[in-house]
Amino acid sequence: QVQLAESGGGLVQAGDSLRLSCASSGRTFGNYNMGWFRQAPGKEREFVAALMWTSGSTSTADSVKGRFTISRDYTKNTVYLQMNSLKPEDTAIYYCGASFVGPRPQAPSVRYWGQGTQVTVSS
Repeated sequence: QVQLAESGGGLVQAGDSLRLSCASSGRTFGNYNMGWFRQAPGKEREFVAALMWTSGSTSTADSVKGRFTISRDYTKNTVYLQMNSLKPEDTAIYYCGASFVGPRPQAPSVRYWGQGTQVTVSS
């Protein structure tokens, strides 16, 4: 079993930056692919960014490309999401997910989830 814990969310203004963290505990990270997803009120949970654990390759959704970056720290069993140039439409609960196939996974295919962290961007 893998436990994921997100942190780093908050209330910011448009144009600001935030860095989200996802720390893993319990069973080791192993070779799980890791990713970030978000869910705005009334909308489905959507893919934001993914990191393929074995190759280190990353992918991001078109809506955040060039603004958001996913990265990892093996020594801390932690995955990060650096979010720059935030926009009001980025407002959502951001979830860390682990264990899925492919560089652009759909939320239902993710095996493990964190509890989420709220990001609110004011205009």
